[in-house]
Amino acid sequence: MYARVVRFEGGDGDAIRRSSQEIASQAASGPPEGVPATGFLFLIDPDNGRTLAVALFETEDDRRTGDETLNAMSPPGEGLGKRAAVEMYDVAVDVRA
Repeated sequence: MYARVVRFEGGDGDAIRRSSQEIASQAASGPPEGVPATGFLFLIDPDNGRTLAVALFETEDDRRTGDETLNAMSPPGEGLGKRAAVEMYDVAVDVRA
C-alpha cells in the first residue's frame, strides 16, 4: 500500500472546519474521478491553521495517477492556507479497528 500526504499551513481555523465538512460530504460518493484511492484521511488542527490530507493507494501506479489528478485540483473552499508539502510514503503498517 502507498500513501500521498499533503500538508497545508497558515489556514484560517473556521475555514478549515468548513472545508472539512465539505470534504466529508463529498467523500460519501467516493474519491474524485481520476483518483484511484482506497482510503482517505483528512486531519485538521484548526487552532494552529494546519491540515494533513492522506490518500491511500493499492499500487504505485495508482498513487502516481492520483497524484497527477490531485495536483491539478484545488481544495474545496478557501482558507486552508498554503500547500507546504506533498510527500509520498510506502505504508509499512495499517491497523484499523
